[in-house]
Amino acid sequence: MKILMLADTEESALWDDWSEETASKLADIGLILSAGDLDADYLEFLVTMLNVPLVYVRGNHDGDYDRKPPEGCIDADGRVVEVNCDDAGGARRLKILGLGGSMRYRDNAADMYTEDEMRRRIAGVRGNAFRDLISGRISGSRDIDILLTHAPCRGYGDMEDLPHNGFECFNDLIERHSPAVHCYGHVHREYGDFRREILHPSGTRLVNASGSYICEL
Repeated sequence: MKILMLADTEESALWDDWSEETASKLADIGLILSAGDLDADYLEFLVTMLNVPLVYVRGNHDGDYDRKPPEGCIDADGRVVEVNCDDAGGARRLKILGLGGSMRYRDNAADMYTEDEMRRRIAGVRGNAFRDLISGRISGSRDIDILLTHAPCRGYGDMEDLPHNGFECFNDLIERHSPAVHCYGHVHREYGDFRREILHPSGTRLVNASGSYICEL
């Protein structure tokens, strides 16, 4: 399955300069993931043009979503969602855990969290309707297929400045539940030491979706 991953910056080829060539290149996409900090209109345009599920979390600059969330898209922030996807390889049902926001670097700012606050968010997901799923009490299937966040893991694709630190609790989550892919953003390509894919010691593929990237699951 091919997944179109997005984060941080809207790309003109996927919006203002959309063409038949672009549509042809993306014809076999089965799912769109947004890792945050993107215009709601951009997401609405893409879900309309590609007609596949679009699952998103909030970045640390998505306060406008309070007023105008992206219509036709699936909000996974702070919960597990299950989506049916179809592509050239057939139908597949995927379990996606979403955790938006960045490390807190400004007091009283929305969509920013300390390490402890993010850990409590994860604990809250485990306490919702999917508690058996995320606690690992359902056997015979992967707990979650995709971890979708805005910030990266600590030590894997993050930076040393506080605003771009990753979360250590994401490492714990990945080591416990072994998602196939962790899709994140927040660390832009132009920041310097940019790595599109990193292999986590647990075996999970860590993918920085900044801009756009097609990932095959």
